[in-house]
Amino acid sequence: MNHVAPKFSPAFRLAIAAMFSALMLPQTVLAGCSDSPEAAMDWTGCSKERLMLNGKDMTAGVFENAFLSGTGFDGALMAGANLERSELVRSSFVGADLTGADLEKSLASRSNFSQAKLRDATLVKAEFLRVSFAGADLTNADLSGGDFYRNDFSNAQLSGANMHDAIMPRTVFTGATMTGANLAGAFLLRTHFENVDLSGVTGLEQEQLNEACGDAQTILPAGLTVPKDWPCADE
Repeated sequence: MNHVAPKFSPAFRLAIAAMFSALMLPQTVLAGCSDSPEAAMDWTGCSKERLMLNGKDMTAGVFENAFLSGTGFDGALMAGANLERSELVRSSFVGADLTGADLEKSLASRSNFSQAKLRDATLVKAEFLRVSFAGADLTNADLSGGDFYRNDFSNAQLSGANMHDAIMPRTVFTGATMTGANLAGAFLLRTHFENVDLSGVTGLEQEQLNEACGDAQTILPAGLTVPKDWPCADE
């Protein structure tokens, strides 16, 4: 008796092939949203909102495109972490180590990075609204092209920071250290530089300064003059 082999449609064959291909992929290719927080973890695209991860060691972790709003990272170890395009609304990173972390195009609102370590971090084209970096270390950090409306950088370390073309209206830099910071093209409408030594910054133009706010303790770069309406009137 002759047996006739069953005939499968091309679509069915493609589905079977795709299933076997997925089964043969190394496990490390897939993000482990159920994985515990640990060094070199991968939460790419995962929803991890309103968690308490304070003090956790997540060094070099991957959080790209992750939803992390309302989550606590206070004191966490996250050096070299990838937070590109992550959502960080009302998240807290107080005292966290984010040295060399990548936050390019990340989104944050009313989040807290006070006293955090962000040396050499990347915040290119980040969109941060009313975020606190008070007392944080952003030495050599790259904030170019970012939107930092009403952020608080008071007493922050910003030596060598790149703020080229950053949008920073009504942001506060009072008491910050800014030696070698690049302010070329930055939008500084009502930005506060009270008690800041700006003599070592680069790229700052008189037109930018005229829109900003300062006081008698603000030290200007050579060639620039104090605007006639300093200090700014309260609004």
